[in-house]
Amino acid sequence: MRVRTLLAAIGASLSLSSALAAPGQPAPALSERISVQVEGAGPDVILIPGLASSREVWAGLASTLREQHRLHLVQLSGFAGSPAVPAVDGRVAAPVAEAIADYIRSQHLKAPAIIGHSLGGEVALMLGARHPERVGRLMVVDALPFYTLLIDPAANAETAAPQAAAFRDALLAAPAAQAQAMQRTAIDRLAKSAEARPALVEAALRSDRQTVADATYELMTTDLRSELGGIRAPVEVVYAYDPLYGIPAARVDATFTNAYAGTPGIRFKRIDGSFHFIMLDQPQAFAEAVADFLNR
Repeated sequence: MRVRTLLAAIGASLSLSSALAAPGQPAPALSERISVQVEGAGPDVILIPGLASSREVWAGLASTLREQHRLHLVQLSGFAGSPAVPAVDGRVAAPVAEAIADYIRSQHLKAPAIIGHSLGGEVALMLGARHPERVGRLMVVDALPFYTLLIDPAANAETAAPQAAAFRDALLAAPAAQAQAMQRTAIDRLAKSAEARPALVEAALRSDRQTVADATYELMTTDLRSELGGIRAPVEVVYAYDPLYGIPAARVDATFTNAYAGTPGIRFKRIDGSFHFIMLDQPQAFAEAVADFLNR
């Protein structure tokens, strides 16, 4: 994740049941905030997509991972055509984290691994910090505990609020044609793989604009750094780098290591030759990183 990635992206509970769904079928409707598709058998892995994304971003990884793991593929309401629900005090990610914690409890999952990309990575951190007893290990994919660090390394949640509000309001006010053009440009910067871009654009265009705007504001004003010390599970941060970023790799390395300072049990893995959607740009390298993470 980097400054232009964030700016490009900006352009862009019901009754509980304890019964597990059959493999490949949607799980019971546990929350209006998420739906879950369950596939495979074995140790539990929960996969959370990012801002304005579909759970289909995990399809390639899931095709092999389901052979030895039971996958819980989360879809966030309001993204990729999933019906939107109102934000809670302007927040999207935090209520999703609570919904997934409820899902883990109601489905009697024992210390599942959590893998979250982008906004899903922030959800993973919230789960680890706020429900440490519910998770076994965390993989955060190209995400920071405070996104505004990409714009201002000295920022805090209070100083970030005016700029975040301006981004949110501009996104909501953009005419439809302009918003669509901005989204297509954004995906060009978020995914290096030209083959992956059409599905990402479609998911983004089918996302509810209010939900995306609220989530963007929340990401820019939520600073989880003070909560990282409460995470008990091992954490692995996987992040992207490409020379097209136009900045030294060492600077990207420092951004991530500094942002996660004080996180116990943390490891970092940089995957080169990729933009933000690492699982699509470098699927083999990403699958190997996930396998190592799950088998450690």
